Amino acid sequence: MSLVTKEIECSGETLKLTNSRVLYWQREKMLVLSDLHIGKTAHFRKAGIAIPSQVLHNDLKRLKNLIQHFDIETILIVGDLFHAEVNKDIQTFKEWKVQFEAKEWRLIKGNHDRLQLSIYEDLGIEIDKSFHERTPFRFVHDVNHCQEAIFCISGHTHPGVLIKGRGKQFIKLPCFQVSKSQLILPAFSEFTGLNTGCDDKGTICYAFTKTNLFEI
Repeated sequence: MSLVTKEIECSGETLKLTNSRVLYWQREKMLVLSDLHIGKTAHFRKAGIAIPSQVLHNDLKRLKNLIQHFDIETILIVGDLFHAEVNKDIQTFKEWKVQFEAKEWRLIKGNHDRLQLSIYEDLGIEIDKSFHERTPFRFVHDVNHCQEAIFCISGHTHPGVLIKGRGKQFIKLPCFQVSKSQLILPAFSEFTGLNTGCDDKGTICYAFTKTNLFEI
């Protein structure tokens, strides 16, 4: 994958969107992402559904490349770092994370982040229960924790767009959704569905492929 970026301005700050499903806030040296759903592949395999473990390895490889590419002090995950119960995918993540222990890791708990607090402590991850504020933004998992008059950056909905192709074919692509008061991140894990519904006419979608990132 070729890394493609696009700078946008939100509340007077410059944010860099990427076709690798994250945004980078240079002033704070912060990488922001959502919905990794670590443990989902193992959860499915436990249920007898043959999902390859390579899915998680690919996600972690992409995240490693991003951490090494940008000048980063903080990795902020706006919810759903994990998917379900404790399983071996979490141990895989723990062993992978050792190489980035010098970074600050923060998690805003999402609806799937149900592990005991001791597990997050053992992983060296700081927890914010509902939101994390860093002027001029409020970071949340879902919009229920947004606050009026503060620009909100969230995840949770796995936004996507439906693009008409040849004939009657349609292509689904993940995207960032940006409005005057909110930015919704795409799911970081590729093993997620896409929600292509967007009723707000004032929202701009930045869709992407492995080689491109463009405004719709």
